[in-house]
Amino acid sequence: MTDPAPYRNGLVTLDREVVLDSLTVQGRLPSWLEGTLIRNGPARFEGGERGYNHWFDGLAMLHAFTLAGGKVGYRNRFLRSNSFTEAEANGRISRSEFATDPCFPLFGRIMATFQPPVTDNANINVVKLAEGFAALTETPLPILFDPETLETLGVTDFQDDLKGAITTAHPHRDPETGALYSYLTEFSLTSTYHLYRLAAGSRTRERVASMQVERPAYMHSFAMTEQHLVLAEFPLVVNPVRLLTSGDPFIRNYRWDPERGTRFQLFDRKGQGHLGTWVGPPLFAFHHINAFVDREGAVVLDLAGYEDARIIDFLYLESLRRGDPDFPRPTTWRIRLHPDGETVERQVLSEQNVELPRVNESKVGRPYRYVWGTANRVPGHFTDELVKIDVTTGEAVSWYEEGCFPGEPVFVPTPEDDPSVGAGSRSRGGSVEGSPSAEGESWSSSARGEGAEDDGVLLSVVLDARASTSFLLVLNAATLEEEARATVPHALPLGFHGQFYGG
Repeated sequence: MTDPAPYRNGLVTLDREVVLDSLTVQGRLPSWLEGTLIRNGPARFEGGERGYNHWFDGLAMLHAFTLAGGKVGYRNRFLRSNSFTEAEANGRISRSEFATDPCFPLFGRIMATFQPPVTDNANINVVKLAEGFAALTETPLPILFDPETLETLGVTDFQDDLKGAITTAHPHRDPETGALYSYLTEFSLTSTYHLYRLAAGSRTRERVASMQVERPAYMHSFAMTEQHLVLAEFPLVVNPVRLLTSGDPFIRNYRWDPERGTRFQLFDRKGQGHLGTWVGPPLFAFHHINAFVDREGAVVLDLAGYEDARIIDFLYLESLRRGDPDFPRPTTWRIRLHPDGETVERQVLSEQNVELPRVNESKVGRPYRYVWGTANRVPGHFTDELVKIDVTTGEAVSWYEEGCFPGEPVFVPTPEDDPSVGAGSRSRGGSVEGSPSAEGESWSSSARGEGAEDDGVLLSVVLDARASTSFLLVLNAATLEEEARATVPHALPLGFHGQFYGG
């Protein structure tokens, strides 16, 4: 009988912290590829004898793959957040997470109602801030770490008076100025969204706009064009009073209210305030792909979307470890906010589903052509292939290897002065499907000339369930053919997001 969840060994605790100077490499790394890929994600799924409930709850671990001179080194380390150190010291879950609450005795439950311990379990993403590097989660407590040793350095101290209990782990960086844009949700009887800008090198968040709202939506990410910031208020909303008094884990307080539709809130990036509300059909998404303004003046939002928010329930650890053939697949949607201020158009960009999407960072907020991400091929298997979609045609190409479960692909562009651009790639393991013939030009970087949007490589950490190991996979970003892989001699837990830092 086929195992419905062969990726299960990517959802167990990894207690080992190691430093491996040189991994076994198959294939050949591009000579120009030097730097560090830092990945973030959950790696401890228990606090004492009690397990966390949800994939999003596990305690954070950082993983660093260092590439230099054709070699790959690896190290990993738990993020020493308060959530982690208190669980270690107390032998139990001590802080409320996304879908798990501590089991306090009666007096502790009463005190937690008035002063709930906020999680700083920054297990979602990493970003470069003024002081250095920080791990992020959906509470506004970025935790600094040393990018070489992965040692935890402490919570970032912002020098401003912006307030909020919830944020996103997906800030947008302006490719021209290096400024970060993000938002906060401040809960109250009437709650407020605060959108802000953090200039490169600064610790002072500058308010771009604020908007009051009665029932805040759960928004894992948001969109940015060259002129706008866009909050997509999916109809998964919360009564702030319930959030503060129910005693339920954070996400269990939210309710699906499809009658609201999806409210797209448009803001001016330069501080001119709220520009309007467009109401579209009910939908849900964790991740925006990209956004831009088209030639007709419409704001275009591309999403990895779902018809409803049931995907959250499928990501509970019990469900994931069991496997479910009904695991929802996202739809690659394009939302168009018409300049008439009312009309919302929705279309399917591609029949290929995509999650954990990434684009060439130089194209953030601008018209673009390609998105890379993970996808679901086998019913019930999540993240079992890597895909590249041409959003102008809907065509897709994929990398797949039976028994392997890749994580988010990170695009690394080829340096403009590299003489080997378009030199081809070597297929050494996984199969590539959907690619045109070698004579065609659709997926060939060299045919489009130096500097094409897909000139570069993809880096993805892949769980090999057959061998109970993991490997760093390096793909040609244009063709999705394999360049190389570097194997870690044990399985790494399935994680979320990461960034590559060159040099």
